[in-house]
Parts: sequence; structure tokens; C-alpha cells
Amino acid sequence: MEGKLSSIAKSLKPSPIQQLSLLAERCNAVSLAEGSPDFPAPPEIKAAAVSAITADFNQYRHVQGVCNLLADSMKQMHGLNVDPLTDIAICCGQSEAFAATMFAIINPGDEVILFDPSFETYETCILMAGGVPVYVTLDPPYWTLDEVKLLDAFTANTKALVLNSPHNPTGKVFNMDELKIIAEYCRTKDCIAITDEVYEHILYNNEPHISLASLPGMQKRTIITSSLSKTYSVTGWRVGWAIGPSCIALAIRNIHTKVTDSAPAPFQEAALTALKSPPEFYRSLRTDYESKRDFVFKLLCQVGFQVEFKPLGSFFVFAAIPETCKLTDVEFVEELIKQAGVVAVPGCGFFHTKHDYRNRFIRFAFCKNNATLTSAAHKMQQLVDASGRLRFL
Repeated sequence: MEGKLSSIAKSLKPSPIQQLSLLAERCNAVSLAEGSPDFPAPPEIKAAAVSAITADFNQYRHVQGVCNLLADSMKQMHGLNVDPLTDIAICCGQSEAFAATMFAIINPGDEVILFDPSFETYETCILMAGGVPVYVTLDPPYWTLDEVKLLDAFTANTKALVLNSPHNPTGKVFNMDELKIIAEYCRTKDCIAITDEVYEHILYNNEPHISLASLPGMQKRTIITSSLSKTYSVTGWRVGWAIGPSCIALAIRNIHTKVTDSAPAPFQEAALTALKSPPEFYRSLRTDYESKRDFVFKLLCQVGFQVEFKPLGSFFVFAAIPETCKLTDVEFVEELIKQAGVVAVPGCGFFHTKHDYRNRFIRFAFCKNNATLTSAAHKMQQLVDASGRLRFL
């Protein structure tokens, strides 16, 4: 029956971390792999979900109040005027919002620019919509944008550009100069921008979150996608959204309705509580994650990784394997699981163009409770040699 599979289905392969997951389970490895917190969500948000279930908000439902709060947030954070009745589509997480956006705007053969490395879901959604991914390499170790490379990526077939900031897997936050360059080319090349802003509240060093849509002339050509998942530690709730021009938002809502009908009703109700969180919540979120970032960054430097770039946002450290180590990223993670009982994500799954460093990076997630991070540190420190490095580095 394999011959009955679609070409898209045949093209999808397990990611490197999926292939290593069974080994990690067998070794009972401490996980610094998945970008999902292992600590509880805020109690008031959980209580709101329980209350919604008890009140029988358990059927198909669109909670307009979520759109109203998102519109208020867009005004406060970015100065954007968003109509909550026409410009927002509630979806099953950012992933569905992004996929529905691709289906709403991409025709077969349309080219979509992405920055490499990038989250692998983007490419899959573009291909499923019939689009052609075109990658612009960010230059390590600081993952800087080269304007010439970006300009060269545009062709007569370019339809859209995808921007993820703060960035997974590197922790990069695109600065204002880079955003201005991206915005200029989107305007002059008549290109739609799709942003993934799920880490909008997880930034460090007092970095502000700047949405591309807030730059001159960009709101009318930008679709913002985001979700509750990362900010409120509820990755399993699957409540996300797309915000954009009314005609595109309507198309996204129509696609969402045909595919999943509605996001989970009780969790939409709980979103009303989450989105009303006070400023103290967001300050505490940044402070807590900044402490975790510093702990993991220091640990990785101590045991021999090359970590020149300290993340400015998100909750990942993208660490380079030293040149003296002959293992690939996949081989290294396998040894890390077997010898230290710690699992991380091989970086090759995030790279889509050929580079000599494609197999030299490992992504460590620090969205974990302090006990998890301390346990991982202890396990890794048990394997250092006389020089202080991990024995297999």
C-alpha cells in the first residue's frame, strides 16, 4: 500500500530527534530536547480551564473575547490598529495558523523565502501548499543577516517571506536595522510577510519585541502568527492565532473551519484569563528564563562547547561542537544519551542548505524546572576529563 501514499507523505522523514527518542527513553535520559516546559502552567490559567469545562464550554466554539484582547495587545505593544471582528483568526496553535496561512496565500510554484537555520515545520507547510522554499543563510556565530544574500533570493516568483523572531533554534532577535532591510524588500518586491512571534514575551537583556508589522507600510502585507503555548507554558492546549489583512484573515478562518472547525473551547475560555495577565507576570517570565539561560550557557561553556552567541530571546541555546571533536551532531547526541543520560536536539534538522557546519550544532532547551537543569548539569559534569571537557568532545 505504500504506492498509494502521496508524494508529500513520502517526502516526510522522521527528524533526527525522533530517531533518537527510543534510545533516550531506554536510557531514561534527562530531556533538554523538546521546546515544551516541564513545570506547571500558572494556576489561575489552569483554574480558568477547569472552570470552563465544568461550565460545559465543551462544544465547537469561537470566543470573540480572545480576538478583542489580542487587538488590544497589538495596539499596546506595537501601535497597530487591528479590527477584532475581521482581522484575527483563532486556530489550533501557531502551527495550524501558519499552515492555514500558507494554504490561504500560496499557489503551486510560488516561492517563499526563509532564513536558515529554521524550524522544520515551515518548509513542510510550504511544500504541502505547493510552494517552493528558498533559503537565505544567517551567518554564524551571531546569525547575522546578509543584505546581499536576501536580495539575491528574490525572483519574479517570490510570493512571501517567513520571519521567526525571537528565533528557534538560535535565540537570535532580529534587530531594527535587519527588520528595516526585510521590510524594505517586502515593500519594493510586493512580498507578503508571515511572522512567527511565539517567543514575543521571552527576551533578555531588556531587548524589546518589535513586530515586522509595526514598520512603515508593513501591517497591510504582514500576517502575524503566535499562540498561548510558550508564554503561558501550555503547549498542549493548541490555541493560536493569525492576525492580518481582513481578506487573508477571512481565508485563514475558512480553511481552519474546514480542517478543524474550532480550537479547543475550554482553552479558548482560559485564554481570556491568560491574555489579561498583569505586567508582573511577563517581567517574572523574562527574569526566570534569563536565569535558566545563564545557567545552561555557563554549563555548556564549562564542558567544552563553543558557544559564542548568548541567546537574546526564546528558550534555546544553539551550541557548536568543537572542531577537535570528530563526531557529527547526531553521533554526539547519541553519545550524550548513552554516556551522560541527557538528550538534546541535533542541529542538522534545522539546516536546509549545505554548509560545513551543518552537522556541528546542538540545540539545548532550557524551558525546564531548575531540578531538571541541575540534574542534566550533574550528569554532564560527571563525564568531564582532566581538562574539564566532556570526554567525547
